[in-house]
Amino acid sequence: MVFEFKFPDVGEGIHEGEIVKWLVKVGDKVKADQNIAEIETDKAIVEIPCPKTGIIHKIFHKEGEIIKVGDVLVEVDDGSAPKKPVAQKKESPKKKPKDEHYTGSVIGFLEEASDDEPKKKVTRSQKEARKRVRATPKVRRLAKVLKVDINLISGTGPGGRIIEKDIHKSADPGEKVVKEHGKVKRVPFKGLRKTVADKMLKADKSTVPVTNFYDCDVTSLWDLRESEKEKATKKGVKLTFLPYIIKATVSALKKNPMLNSSLDEGTILIKQYYNIGFAVDTEDGLIVPVIKDCDKKNMYKIAKELSDFSVKARDRKLTIEQMKGGSFSISNLGSIGVKYFTPIINYPECAILGVGRIEDKPRVVDDKVVIRKILPLSVSYDHRLIDGATASRFMVDLMALLVEPKKIKWL
Repeated sequence: MVFEFKFPDVGEGIHEGEIVKWLVKVGDKVKADQNIAEIETDKAIVEIPCPKTGIIHKIFHKEGEIIKVGDVLVEVDDGSAPKKPVAQKKESPKKKPKDEHYTGSVIGFLEEASDDEPKKKVTRSQKEARKRVRATPKVRRLAKVLKVDINLISGTGPGGRIIEKDIHKSADPGEKVVKEHGKVKRVPFKGLRKTVADKMLKADKSTVPVTNFYDCDVTSLWDLRESEKEKATKKGVKLTFLPYIIKATVSALKKNPMLNSSLDEGTILIKQYYNIGFAVDTEDGLIVPVIKDCDKKNMYKIAKELSDFSVKARDRKLTIEQMKGGSFSISNLGSIGVKYFTPIINYPECAILGVGRIEDKPRVVDDKVVIRKILPLSVSYDHRLIDGATASRFMVDLMALLVEPKKIKWL
């Protein structure tokens, strides 16, 4: 019996994707849950597993094609009826009209334009280049809007992938529109950027956000990290402050569980797991990978996943699973010089921690003015679930561990 396997709904508001690579061909035997294709969406490149065991009977789309959820990917013969694999249909070359003259060259053939448009020379090498184009659906849509031939530009993204910057560089300056006060350039509000915006708008409409601000003395944490950096480097781990903050956050969430909750149709869901999301800035927009079970992982494991997930986020290689299931999020803008800011709650979560830039500041210690390492922190929370006092107790518990980091078992 032949089974039609359709592009499934992978969740997270994804409706279409581009086939990056087929991992099988017609006639191949596959097992249930074996990956058969890599498909790039506006969020990530996902591997698609086949739900059936059998033989690939037919493949419906080529690499580089855009498909929508519900489109048939392949037919799989489960062997219940004797059928031979059907080879892919090849288009037979069209016969040239008798009056068409020879236009061959050492590179290829030159196609003739119609009488009502300028003649355009297209070589085989150009056609091959078109087949190799790699770009997300969002980037392809941007190219159409800005009237850029995506087949004729080189990508500067990972693996030669074409990114938004490449499209804008190739766009015709004539796309600029003259307004009353000067020239402007229209850029479509689509793709990942719009997905992030929609989620933020939903959070704004679905929560009652409040933000509290704090200064935390992390001089001891600074010294602890300095003493651990060499050991971590020998283990192949880049140790930043974020793993320490994550471990302290998990401990504070256990004492203040309401900040690890969400509201679901009139029911409060207090999560018994600690999956911490962290915001990563990419060329395509904000992506939030999630480190699962942070309460069960040591510092080095968390630091390794932070590094790996950051690289995957920027290369668009995160799986959907690696971006789902968060219970609490952290946004760190300290690395780019920000001190205080109001982080937006990552809906449907009910709270988020903002981390600013550590600075040397004067403080009074034992009646003496000394220079200390001060970390700006902010917490945004949904006031429907969390009172100001509850949020403050969470931050007091969190900062107590950052001020005296030896109180918690980090490793």
